[in-house]
Amino acid sequence: MQGKDAIRSAMKLSDMVYRGYMGDLDDSELLRRPSEGCNHIAWQTGHLISSEVSLVESIAPGKAYALPEGFAEAHAKDKADSDDASAFLGRDEYFALWDKVRAATLEAIDGMSDEDLDAESPEHFRGFCPTVGDVVMLISTHPLMHAGQLVPLRRKLGKPVLF
Repeated sequence: MQGKDAIRSAMKLSDMVYRGYMGDLDDSELLRRPSEGCNHIAWQTGHLISSEVSLVESIAPGKAYALPEGFAEAHAKDKADSDDASAFLGRDEYFALWDKVRAATLEAIDGMSDEDLDAESPEHFRGFCPTVGDVVMLISTHPLMHAGQLVPLRRKLGKPVLF
């Protein structure tokens, strides 16, 4: 397995887990918070999508998917406490956008050489992601960092155990 194969594999696993946990939630359940102080799943999913676009743009300018107008702003950190349903999408809309963003990300990665992946990351990432490859791995695993918030919500809603 080559480096890009491992990256694709990590992305596939991460997507499978996150989307699996979200797959049987209805749109109203996406706005439920797993616990006090936690983000609801709609905001969290939009955050993942927006973050991926921002991360790709930082390492491959012009290669990231262009998000719809106002999407990133609706899922910015200062909007995490919003419960306004009109500011968020439904599950299927998030999944459709996720697929478009991920396709652009994979295309950007496919265009990178091993030397590109070994290059220094943008300065503000270097403390935790010193190389472009590290940023790509962050993109790959970021959904898993948030998947843990879906599990308590699933338990609260009486959904089946999945993985």
